[in-house]
Amino acid sequence: MSACVPARTTDANHTERTHPPHSPPPSGPRRPRIASADVSAAVAVFLIALPLSLGIALATGAPLQAGLVAAAVGGLVAGRIGGSPLQVSGPAAGLTVVTADLIQQYGWRTTCAITVLAGLAQLGLGCLRVARGALAVSPAIVHGMLAGIGVTIAVAQLHIVLGGTPQSSVPDNLRALPSQLADLHPAALFVSLLTLTLLLLWPRLPGRAGLLLHKIPAALVAVAGATAIAAAAGLVLPKVDLPSWRNHALAGLPEGPVLGLVAAVLTTTLVCSVQSLLGAVAVDKLASARPGGARVARSDLDRELLGQGAANIVSGSLGGLPVAGVAVRSSANVHAGAVSRNSTMLHGVLVVAAALLMVPLLEFIPLASLAALVMAVGIQMVSLHHIRTVTRHREVLVYAVTTLGVVSFGVLEGVALGIAVAVGVALHRLTRTRITHELEEGVHHVHVRGQLTFLAVPRLSRALHLVPQGSHAVVALDGSFMDHAAYETLQDWQSTHTAQGGTVEITGRRSGVRIAEPSALASTHLTDVDAGADGASEAHCRCRPWTAWRNHQCERPSLLPAGDRRPDPADATGGGSGADGANGGSGANGGSGANGGSGVDGTRGTAASKTAAHGTGAGGKDAAAGAGGADPTRAPEPDRDGAGAHAGAGAGSGSGGSQLVRGISTFQRYTAPLVRGELARLAREGQRPAQLFLTCADSRVVTSMITSSGPGDLFVVRNVGNLVPPPGAESGDDSVAAAIEYAVEVLAVRSITVCGHSGCGAMQALLDSGPGGGAGTPLRRWLRHGQPSLERLGAGSAVPPRLTGRTPADAVERLCLTNVVQQLEHLRAHDCVTRALKDGALELHGLYFHVGEAQTYLLTERDEETVFDRVRAVDLAM
Repeated sequence: MSACVPARTTDANHTERTHPPHSPPPSGPRRPRIASADVSAAVAVFLIALPLSLGIALATGAPLQAGLVAAAVGGLVAGRIGGSPLQVSGPAAGLTVVTADLIQQYGWRTTCAITVLAGLAQLGLGCLRVARGALAVSPAIVHGMLAGIGVTIAVAQLHIVLGGTPQSSVPDNLRALPSQLADLHPAALFVSLLTLTLLLLWPRLPGRAGLLLHKIPAALVAVAGATAIAAAAGLVLPKVDLPSWRNHALAGLPEGPVLGLVAAVLTTTLVCSVQSLLGAVAVDKLASARPGGARVARSDLDRELLGQGAANIVSGSLGGLPVAGVAVRSSANVHAGAVSRNSTMLHGVLVVAAALLMVPLLEFIPLASLAALVMAVGIQMVSLHHIRTVTRHREVLVYAVTTLGVVSFGVLEGVALGIAVAVGVALHRLTRTRITHELEEGVHHVHVRGQLTFLAVPRLSRALHLVPQGSHAVVALDGSFMDHAAYETLQDWQSTHTAQGGTVEITGRRSGVRIAEPSALASTHLTDVDAGADGASEAHCRCRPWTAWRNHQCERPSLLPAGDRRPDPADATGGGSGADGANGGSGANGGSGANGGSGVDGTRGTAASKTAAHGTGAGGKDAAAGAGGADPTRAPEPDRDGAGAHAGAGAGSGSGGSQLVRGISTFQRYTAPLVRGELARLAREGQRPAQLFLTCADSRVVTSMITSSGPGDLFVVRNVGNLVPPPGAESGDDSVAAAIEYAVEVLAVRSITVCGHSGCGAMQALLDSGPGGGAGTPLRRWLRHGQPSLERLGAGSAVPPRLTGRTPADAVERLCLTNVVQQLEHLRAHDCVTRALKDGALELHGLYFHVGEAQTYLLTERDEETVFDRVRAVDLAM
């Protein structure tokens, strides 16, 4: 079979589909409904948002109702329009300092107008699709900004906790703190400490009761508990005062100096946008790490910016605080199991209901309790985890300067200082290059640590001239960048030194870093998946045929026997592609399939090789360039084994990571151009495989190789032991049954093959465990589905399966053969398979692949015996 044959246009036996071939049949129209998980998540978020919104409004000096307005608008508008379905927006603690400064400087109505203008700016940025650019800001700057805001909030709210009034800035608050400590208000301090105690201890309640009580948010418990105790004790304290909505102040025309207003709008836009976009990315990570449950689409950051802008326009127009994505509420939404944006919007509806119906209850809350809650949030914004992270990445200076700048001067000034320091640190790292020269055992070592730019050329030249003429030198490049000036300096010195009888070896920490020989001057290149990760392999490795299937154990040319020397890769047309292509391989792994075509008898290719002339037979007599060939029109020189071209770059040597990268590189360079057209067709038309191939996960079984198939030919299911659990025995694992149903009902495959193989570790484990086995580990539980095969082997009621011409070599091979027969019986028990077999639309096959012989055996019924017949080479002449 081949993936290069024309698309199946006529097939009398093929069922026509009226839906995409890779999609389930369409169902009827669905009624819009809200999932129960969204309802419970909305309630949890609402219980957190209500006290926090009031507390943040209190901290900014805005009317307390402004916090409720922002929370409602953030849930309804940003939740509906925004691009992050699970992010919850509202008044954020990160905006507290900015908003407080604006209110103090311009008044409340002008602050609302600034919020509207910031929303318009966000809409403009969203239309320009620059949201991803905000993520280019160093995380150290963002975390430093949040830490500075957190310190500012905590210091200011400390005065309210102690029963006083906060000042306008952190330095003023610190100077006024001694006098505030001397004039404590015991009632306010008691309520604040009680709030903090409940907030700290509630999540740590032990036992089963604690697990149940943890569903109630700690913020709600802390504020409600402190309020109830204060009311019961009759404490006289300032409390929440929510004036009538009739007197609610709306946005007015901005008043003040133009430059000051522009700076205010830019600051609000910057903080709102960066916090919302980073929050959206964090929510994606939380949602993807959530075990099980429904998967939610990743955030559209440009749309999220549009949603935040629309929310700020509405919130500012209605007299609300600036809106941004809020980490506390968003994480609570994800952890509560929300599956769509309905939870965010429903939380906004609940806030509106509370603002209209719960005013008498809210006015019992002491301001000291809200201040303690907001102070705790501010302290949490100084994250020890973030400090450890920036320290590990040597960006603690950027973090510290940003934090101190925000605390001392303000948010915009602190961020500007952080950006300046970050740029300075980056330039310092770029120009800081250490170059050393050492003599060890007669070899001169020049070690370059860091980026090699024109600024380091004088030091590089001095170090290179310390190497005497005619000596052996090793230049180690320990960096990821070299500019043109440094390259020319190094190449010119190499040419001169070698011309004077010396030798030069240039190495790099990353494979593929090399300087071209003087006769073949080319620009230095680094490891790259698209362009030449295998440079070092080409320079130092001559890979023998078929070594791709021996984990690519390369040998240096000098170590190979003279008869086994291969031509230089620069003079050959290439060989295998990826991990499986030493000789053109087969299928997607470098041969038959889309463009390769591997002839079974080595003298002829498949239809694909006949059509595309890109293949190599197992014997290689008429081999073309193969999927990995640099020139697909020129056949490589046959070698002593008659196996076609050598492996070229192949999968690479060394660590598994380098093997992977080199294999991908070879695919991108050689194979991808040959198969791109066929894959583009499959992408347009969808998958329409003819076979379901169920085999073991063993790495030695390469399905596309042993079937000469390519992209779009096989629908492959692999698991440990090529097991097919019978219906009703999956023990919670329906993956195999789902794949069978999908292949038969949706893809309408015409055959299903169960393929076992020799030396199967799963069958050996079954024999070792014996009847009944064990169920202590996931592997043991899975292998229970192979127990019927073990019982069938020991029953003795029928003649056991055998191979053509010989008996099975040992008990493991007998069980491997028996297992294929048994799994076919399990397969027939599935309803979809039974119906398809009855209708004559499906046929089943058993296959056994002997790894050591590279031989395939096909299951047949002969003389009432179950026999696996050898599949011999056949003439595939067209």
